Amino acid sequence: MQLKELLTEDRAVSPVIGVILMVAITVILAAVIGTFVLGLGDQVSESAPQASFSFDFNTSNTSATITHEGGETLENSNIGVSGDDGTPNGANNFAGSTITAGDSSVYGSVSPGETIRVIWTNPAGGATNTIARATAPQS
Repeated sequence: MQLKELLTEDRAVSPVIGVILMVAITVILAAVIGTFVLGLGDQVSESAPQASFSFDFNTSNTSATITHEGGETLENSNIGVSGDDGTPNGANNFAGSTITAGDSSVYGSVSPGETIRVIWTNPAGGATNTIARATAPQS
């Protein structure tokens, strides 16, 4: 008779499931709160903009014309242009506070075989991303 009572006894099932659910909820809440406290949530939303640039190299006067072909509108203050040596060489010459499709800039002092980069600087954290690059033709 005692064996039959043992098999039908199910009082402990509900408290065990309740404890498991409470632990799961606590872990999920801790992960979400920790993500925002450590600032990881801000970094996820701040990715490099998607924009297309074309480069027209003029070998006679060693310059390059950089044209925004399409994509997102960019803030001029967040964009820089640099060559292989990493120095901006006058940063960029885009007019206005924003750079939209059709805007262009001239970058001077381009050596044959030099790679020119359009660099976006994250305004929130200062991290940089190269959003376009091209290499000048050899002489």
